[in-house]
Amino acid sequence: MDAALRQIIDRVRDSADRRSAVRICGGGTKDFHGPGAPQHAGEPLDMRPLAGIVSYEPSELVVTALAGTPLAELEALLARHGQSLPFEPPRFAEGGTVGGMVAAGLSGPARASVGAVRDYVLGVEIINGRGELLRFGGQVMKNVAGYDVSRLMAGAWGQLGVITEVSLKVLPVPPAEATLRFDCDQAEALRRLNAWGGQPLPLNASCWVEDAGRGQLYVRLRGAQAAVQAACRSMGGELQDAPTVPDDWQACRDQRLPWFAARAADHALWRLSVPQTAPVLALPAGVAPPLVEWHGGLRWVQALPQHGDALHALAAEVGGSASLFIAASADGISARAIFDANSAALAAIHQRLKQAFDPAGIFNPGRLV
Repeated sequence: MDAALRQIIDRVRDSADRRSAVRICGGGTKDFHGPGAPQHAGEPLDMRPLAGIVSYEPSELVVTALAGTPLAELEALLARHGQSLPFEPPRFAEGGTVGGMVAAGLSGPARASVGAVRDYVLGVEIINGRGELLRFGGQVMKNVAGYDVSRLMAGAWGQLGVITEVSLKVLPVPPAEATLRFDCDQAEALRRLNAWGGQPLPLNASCWVEDAGRGQLYVRLRGAQAAVQAACRSMGGELQDAPTVPDDWQACRDQRLPWFAARAADHALWRLSVPQTAPVLALPAGVAPPLVEWHGGLRWVQALPQHGDALHALAAEVGGSASLFIAASADGISARAIFDANSAALAAIHQRLKQAFDPAGIFNPGRLV
């Protein structure tokens, strides 16, 4: 067994014996996320020494990496073989790791078209709250039987176990790409996106944003050359051919667009996940129009902490949910829990999972609620 892995196991067992909280750390690029961030409880457990590519089979579209592997290193390796992580994991600073990517479960602009992080997780190796090294899944889709524990780790924020190794499905980079721009308000943008969603178009990503009172919808197409060219002709809009267009989509992925940068210090950033067919939401008075991604399914909202309850209610009315993504600087635990509890039954399932994987409750306490 690798010395770094053995040291981590010993640390977890010692913490479990002492019932001492553990804060699982990678590059720290998402420490802003969660109640009380970044002062989450627990002794830091640095995963970065556990780094490296375990195996990579380009012809099989599978890569296995240790949790502390820099995300940039993995993506550079894939790029050399014309492949990528199609869900476009965001990075909010330098130093993000593969384990942190899976634990956070965050996906970029293409998520609505290609799937989320969890859809590409084939297998994981974890250390549970008893200090046991466990492996789930593998390196092919067909080996998943029964409850898919591997994908359960995606978005758990480390509360169920310490991820030590991950196997991921990767895909070839699409041969063609184009971005179109449409001048329209939010309602028209949603109407267009819903209409296009019912057509055989190579839609990959979308972003609607209002700038100086002017709404603009950007749509990215990816796929075969003929399909992208045909879509450009049928959809209309203005083709964006500036060399900075790919960088603009990365800025959207990493929340570096001017819309995000303009957030006032006393405003929190909220993430509203709603059905793509949901209409324009009647946001509280004084709250600016959202930035809309995922073909209408993701609405980013900047609002004062006291607007939290209203945002939860608005999202619930259309069958969605609201979560606090970045708290206002003046209120580290703004607007109650970070995630909606959709039902008592679901909350009970969460509690039983936590009890099964981490009976002493040592992993990342307070990370989510």
